[in-house]
Amino acid sequence: MDPYKLGEMEQKFADLIWERAPIGSGELAKVCEGIFGWKRTTTYTMLKRLCLRKLFVNDKGIVRVETAREDFQAAQGEQFLEENFDGSLPRFLAAFSRRKKLSSQEVEELRKMIEEWGES
Repeated sequence: MDPYKLGEMEQKFADLIWERAPIGSGELAKVCEGIFGWKRTTTYTMLKRLCLRKLFVNDKGIVRVETAREDFQAAQGEQFLEENFDGSLPRFLAAFSRRKKLSSQEVEELRKMIEEWGES
């Protein structure tokens, strides 16, 4: 099981937890029933999966974040680059910009990021 790839419902569930954590597991089950129409057991099964992936922890009935959303997204991005562009950000940007022209604001943001990386 790939730790950085989530199915559609896993992603929606993770987003829900990131927005509400810390949250009691019973309250989480009620929220999921209302939003997704899930039974309590479905919520706990999904929660267990995401806890095994070290995204969250269920500590005595309180669900807490173990991996911040931003850290998870960064890891997803790194994995995507590795799998599709041999880890090369320039190759990704070249491929991306062939199909979607970067705005001057986006180019400027990238310049600033590169300058900051060069300084550190």
